[in-house]
Amino acid sequence: MVLFAALGMARFAEWLPALLGFDSKLLGNLLAFVAAMAMMVVVAWLIERLVLGKLVNQEGITLLMATLGITYFLDGFGQTVFGSDIYKIDIGLPKDPMFLLENVFQGGLLVNKEDLYAAAIAAALVIALSLFFQYTSTGRALRAVADDHQAAQSIGIPLNRIWVIVWSVAGFVALVAGVIWGSKLGVQFSLSLVALKALPVVILGGLTSVPGAIIGGLIIGVGEKLSEVFIGPMLGGGIEIWFGYVLVLFVLLVRPQGLFGEKIIDRV
Repeated sequence: MVLFAALGMARFAEWLPALLGFDSKLLGNLLAFVAAMAMMVVVAWLIERLVLGKLVNQEGITLLMATLGITYFLDGFGQTVFGSDIYKIDIGLPKDPMFLLENVFQGGLLVNKEDLYAAAIAAALVIALSLFFQYTSTGRALRAVADDHQAAQSIGIPLNRIWVIVWSVAGFVALVAGVIWGSKLGVQFSLSLVALKALPVVILGGLTSVPGAIIGGLIIGVGEKLSEVFIGPMLGGGIEIWFGYVLVLFVLLVRPQGLFGEKIIDRV
């Protein structure tokens, strides 16, 4: 979804100004974002109507395979519709580096300003989503459906509407992530591989824990960089690519629910 949304944003930012006859980059980006968000809502509705709505109360592995199929379909379909070149998203984020903590240790810490803006946007998203899931009736309904489809359905929660909402929210988050990564790296097929870094993060932190996802992201992000610097030269480099997955594998052997996930107890 990150790749699909980013492709839509990049191409709409090219097409809409030419179609409507204006040259304002800010207006073009705003219209492209709105158009890409509308596209992701339509994608959410189609996913619910054509796939998930027909898999109500199926086993988790069935839903997993269905969503994996959706993943590969969106990757291929997105490139069919929008093209497979490398596209640029320019939203005006500063790209020049800056030094932090120069008074703490010699040389300081070299940080890209774009990364700081991305971190601030990510933090704002996490806070907004946490409040949404915790304090709104719709957010609580989403959590109930995630816990148990049958129980949620038995108390009158409409699964069809909830799934459209949750996939629309996922589409919005994917669009924001795609815009930020597209601004940093350009929009290309490898963007989906970057987005998959979220998988070991949420597994490490615990699928049911938002704070766990934050801490898991910090652990894997710092671990990747340190392992590349200190262990990479001994192994020939490239350790940053697979470090997170291996770390999660070892954690799962000890704590299958992740560091902060809820322990699942089956009573028979």
